[in-house]
Amino acid sequence: MDFNNILQCLTRMYWQTPLATIVEYSSNWNIILIVIGFCSILSFTIFIERLIHLRRAEIDTNAFIMNLRKPIKEGHIVAAIQLCDETGGTIANIVKAGLLRHNRGKEQIENAMEISGLNEIAHLEKNAKILSIIAHVAPLIGLLGTVLGFIQAFSEMRMSGLVDISATRIGEAMEYALVTTAAGLVVAIPSVIGYNYIVSKVEGFVLEMQTASQEIIELLIYNDDEQYRM
Repeated sequence: MDFNNILQCLTRMYWQTPLATIVEYSSNWNIILIVIGFCSILSFTIFIERLIHLRRAEIDTNAFIMNLRKPIKEGHIVAAIQLCDETGGTIANIVKAGLLRHNRGKEQIENAMEISGLNEIAHLEKNAKILSIIAHVAPLIGLLGTVLGFIQAFSEMRMSGLVDISATRIGEAMEYALVTTAAGLVVAIPSVIGYNYIVSKVEGFVLEMQTASQEIIELLIYNDDEQYRM
C-alpha cells in the first residue's frame, strides 16, 4: 500500500468519526450562531441589570454629607445612622459603618469604612466580569465557526471532485464561515463597551467613597475632640 492509499484511508476514516458528524451538524443547525446568540442575550441582560443596580446605588453625595453635618456635630449619632438607612445606597452604607463605630479610635473607624467599601465595590462589580469574558470568548466562538465552515467547504471540494463541484454548497459553507465571525464581533464589541462603562461608573463610586469617608472621619474626630475638651 503506497502513501496515497494510506492517506485516502485515513481521510475516509476521519470523515466517519464523530468529529465529522459534529462539523456537519454544526453547519446544518447553526449551533455556533445559537451559542453566539445566547452570549448576546446574556451580555445584554447583565449590562441592563448592572445599569439598574448602579442607578439605584447613586445618591447626591454632597447633599447627603451636608445633611449629616448637623446631627454629627450635635452628637446625635442615632439620628445620623437613621438618615443613612433612609437614604440607602453605596455611600450611605459605608458612612453608616463608620458611624456605628463613632466611639472608637480613628483607625478602627477607617478600617470599618474600608471593609464596608470593599463589600460595596464587590456588589457593584458583581457579574461585570462576565461581560469581559463574553467580549473575549465571542470572537473565538465566531472563529471556530469560520474554521468549521472552511472545513466543510474544502470537504465539498474534495468529495465532489474538480468536475462536479457544487458552487452553491461551497458558497453556503463560505458564507456560514464569514457570518459566524461577524456575529462574534457584533456581540464582542458592545460587550467591551458595556464592560468599560460599568468599570468607569464603579471607579466614580470609589472616588466618592474615599471623599465621603474622609469627610465623615474628620467630622467624627472633630466632634470627639470637642466633647473631650468640654
